[in-house]
Amino acid sequence: MKDKTSINRKSNTGAVERETKVHDKEGDIMAIATRDVVSIPPSKSIKDTAKVMMEHEFRRLPITDPGSGKLLGIVTVMDILDFFGGGKKFNIIEKKYEDNFLAAINEPVKEIMTRDLITLSSKASIGETIETMLNNQLGAIPLVDADGKIAGIVTERDIALSLAGMAGKETVQDYMSTKVFNTTPGTPLEGACKIMVRNGLRRIPIVGGEADISKAAKKLLGIITSTDIVRFLNAKELFDNLNSNLATDVLKTTVSYIMVKDAITVPPTETIGDLCQLFADKNIGGVPVVKDDDVIGIITERDILNAVKRV
Repeated sequence: MKDKTSINRKSNTGAVERETKVHDKEGDIMAIATRDVVSIPPSKSIKDTAKVMMEHEFRRLPITDPGSGKLLGIVTVMDILDFFGGGKKFNIIEKKYEDNFLAAINEPVKEIMTRDLITLSSKASIGETIETMLNNQLGAIPLVDADGKIAGIVTERDIALSLAGMAGKETVQDYMSTKVFNTTPGTPLEGACKIMVRNGLRRIPIVGGEADISKAAKKLLGIITSTDIVRFLNAKELFDNLNSNLATDVLKTTVSYIMVKDAITVPPTETIGDLCQLFADKNIGGVPVVKDDDVIGIITERDILNAVKRV
């Protein structure tokens, strides 16, 4: 956002105008970033925060001061998974609210937001942003102006899709992760949350369906993502059908009830260019890599950033 006093000064003298233009020049990252950023105040409840995320299909929301507009923190779907049973933030439900799920979800989001943010200036370059994201394993970076107010936000997807042509002919097998964390349809929701939070995963393939255990561990039955879980936890039907207010009851739900059964997959020979088009068309950020009906890897937007960086 431009400072009004700077605009006023521009009309006074040519020298000041030239100086201000140099000072206010944006970095090329702003050509990719989202400028119209949806943010929430720190007082918003965790339940309502999840609702905003699902309505806008966001995986993260900046937290800003209602008065000054300054950036205070950020909350992600992983923070919400941590809170609902994946990690340390679950202590808020367990200890503070004695496992009362319905009471805990009305806690203000400031209790689970990330405060120690890594941000970049709105003058940053695309190259600098990619380096920062990869070095810190970040899915997004808020961009701030000189006053500490949010000027935009850029995600892995923004960069990956805009620069995919640079690595268009490279193939999935060159950049996919062959270390795949998976689970079975009978895994409780709590278990899936813990796998995701502890390993920094936003999606887990669901495998099984074979008598031979060695084959069952590779046969894909579906996939569950962090967004799927938050959507389930945010659903009105969940609250209507609760037999108690206990978080432990909610977390006993098996992933078979939530998972997407017709998972989108790609072969290892898929080009990065075609993969990015798939991500854009289906609005997804990662897919299992399948060969001969076996899951042999997984590839995400972060892997695409690595591909772009290496080219």
